[in-house]
Amino acid sequence: MACHKDLEAWKRAMALAKDVYELTADFPRSEVNGLVSQMRRSAVSIASNIAEGAARHTDREFIQFLYVALGSTAELDTQYILSKELRLTEGSASVECAIEDVRKMTIGLIRYLKNKKHDVSG
Repeated sequence: MACHKDLEAWKRAMALAKDVYELTADFPRSEVNGLVSQMRRSAVSIASNIAEGAARHTDREFIQFLYVALGSTAELDTQYILSKELRLTEGSASVECAIEDVRKMTIGLIRYLKNKKHDVSG
């Protein structure tokens, strides 16, 4: 497997993390230990798990980390929706699209790795 820095899913996850940091910068101080912290950790976790998985020795291990990244994507999406419902932000179409893009790319990478296993044996 290529270096994590070569993976488009990792690049998009990194961009999403930066967007989340910028979005949460304007949240009230009372949320620094709440949603700000949670959203930032979820966003960083996505890229971090893609990177850690890519560094593993087997595709099976990589897939396991991609599922963790997918879970962090769902967490971030939930936290983002809550922040909008609490009117902490008006939202950002680019963040919403980025969350969905990262989710789709992560699922695509999982499918690729699972199919690669079948293609080699066939």
